[in-house]
Amino acid sequence: MNSQQKVAVITGASQGIGAGLVKAFVDRNYRVIANSRSIKPSSDPHVIAVPGDIADRGVAERVIAEAMSRFGRIDTLVNNAGIFIAKPFTAYTKEDYSGVLSVNLDGFFHITQLAIAEMEKQGSGHVVNMTASLVDNAIEGVPSVLAALTKGGLNAATKSLAIEYAKRGIRVNAVAPGIMKTPMHAPEAYDALGSMHPVGRMGEISDIAEAVIYLDSATFVTGEILHVDGGQSAGH
Repeated sequence: MNSQQKVAVITGASQGIGAGLVKAFVDRNYRVIANSRSIKPSSDPHVIAVPGDIADRGVAERVIAEAMSRFGRIDTLVNNAGIFIAKPFTAYTKEDYSGVLSVNLDGFFHITQLAIAEMEKQGSGHVVNMTASLVDNAIEGVPSVLAALTKGGLNAATKSLAIEYAKRGIRVNAVAPGIMKTPMHAPEAYDALGSMHPVGRMGEISDIAEAVIYLDSATFVTGEILHVDGGQSAGH
């Protein structure tokens, strides 16, 4: 085992942005522990798939244990798993509320706590939280209170953790995407969704991957919420 080769843990890794992140880190010679509920085993020896619901602390424990037993270290954690449900506020059900909070907040809490504990032992590490531009830029016609509640909480937690661990070699940042071309959106909706961004188009998965890789290499950046949203956060 080459304990000098860096290791990234990525949640929500089976498709869309998560799958793009796995590829981006592997392309940069990282080993990757990839988690999602439906993830399949990888043929790449540098990628270990750990299936399960990240909202379950037992799953988070397995993910971190696998990283340490297989690779002996954790350099980067990307909290990419998330649920977005767009409904009018009064139409949300208790199941909607519970489901969004369990993945977006419980999932973040459990695996981040466990990963940082390992990062402290090695005196270095980086956490990237995937949040949302909608937190800072509510859009008429896109009801998103549960996203604002949970992803807004992650923005705040990003800054809090960045300060708590700044002198311990651990950085914490966030990426706040706009509306991206992922399996969540049908191609026939791309024009309408693209028009919600000042630049006039939707974002690509590669835009997010490049932002995460930038933050991972930017050793003087911590507590940053990097908007990758085609100008949405700047205004209209």
